[in-house]
Amino acid sequence: MGKERKPNAYALAGVDVDVEAEASRIMYEASKKTFENRTGRIGEIVTPFDDFAGLKMVNISKLPEGSFMSLGFDGAGTKVEIAERVGRYNTIAFDLFAMVCDDALIRGGESIVVGSNLDIKSVGMDDHFLPIMRQLGEGYIAAAKEANVAVINGEIAQMGSLISGYGEFPFHWGAACIWVARKEKILTGTEMKAGDAVVMLQEKGFRCNGLSLVRKIMKSVHGEEWHTVQHAGSTLGELTLTPSRIYSRFVAGLHGGFDTEGTCEIHGVAHITGGGVPEKMIRVLRRAKLGARLENLFDPGEIVQYVQRTGSISDYDAYRAWNMGQGMALITPEPEKVLAEAVRYGMDAQVAGEIIAEPRVVISSKGVEKPGQELSFDVD
Repeated sequence: MGKERKPNAYALAGVDVDVEAEASRIMYEASKKTFENRTGRIGEIVTPFDDFAGLKMVNISKLPEGSFMSLGFDGAGTKVEIAERVGRYNTIAFDLFAMVCDDALIRGGESIVVGSNLDIKSVGMDDHFLPIMRQLGEGYIAAAKEANVAVINGEIAQMGSLISGYGEFPFHWGAACIWVARKEKILTGTEMKAGDAVVMLQEKGFRCNGLSLVRKIMKSVHGEEWHTVQHAGSTLGELTLTPSRIYSRFVAGLHGGFDTEGTCEIHGVAHITGGGVPEKMIRVLRRAKLGARLENLFDPGEIVQYVQRTGSISDYDAYRAWNMGQGMALITPEPEKVLAEAVRYGMDAQVAGEIIAEPRVVISSKGVEKPGQELSFDVD
């Protein structure tokens, strides 16, 4: 049992400000450990005084002409319920950061600073839930390092009955990401040419998309406690919780970040999230009025195949709901260089196909329904 505290007036309304302050300190201490990710670079965090409620700023006084900044927003979605079911919270930050940081790559940007808002039903009236906060903080630090960003805050809010979910610690986690780019490096959608290669980066889990369908299928087949069912040497819950791979540091290095030259020529980037391969490729290809033929995609991960098979989902629908083994597509005239850099970085990558003049996305399916069947989607 957690250590009991004498209730104050606010605590009588269900919010213990002392416990909340400790939870905030946990997240602030985690965020401080991410400041080193941007030391000496654009995005370096300046703190006039060290306090979790104190002022934190980014020094932008020396930005050169042609510097641009943008802001993206996203969240970990209903994947937080999987963490709640499994009872492990130190990977969900990877899903959050993958959603907000990797989107910057689509336009040739480099993510530099993340701010998040953690909405919790309650941190409780004692220290019972503080170990969960520490797990969230551990994930914060690790995910920020992988994304090469600094976390400027550790904001939390107790929402009471407005937040519901599985178990005793339901929550929602959203974030904003500041990214920067140089004018000459911004990807507009017109750089691509027919004949460019499409290099796919592998994603073994679901990332943060299509999980409402996953949960519906699993519950209908295995019941409310589906996450405890043993499968492939693990459990369905653990496999579904597989953290998203963060591509920000790797791809920014390829294309060239705000203050680096890069190693490969990149003409386009598609982040394979909601809408799957067809929708995300179409978004990138639409302005150039081109298409893509993808005949060598990665196989979907074990858990993705299991859910597709169990739910009797067609390959066509599966490729529109889930990433099906793909996390990001890089469109490049230099696939050999990209693959060589991937080997050095430890990133699983392969040439999946090429850009074509006809405005449609053609996929050779790796789904469980009819492997090898051709799926076609118009670029409208």
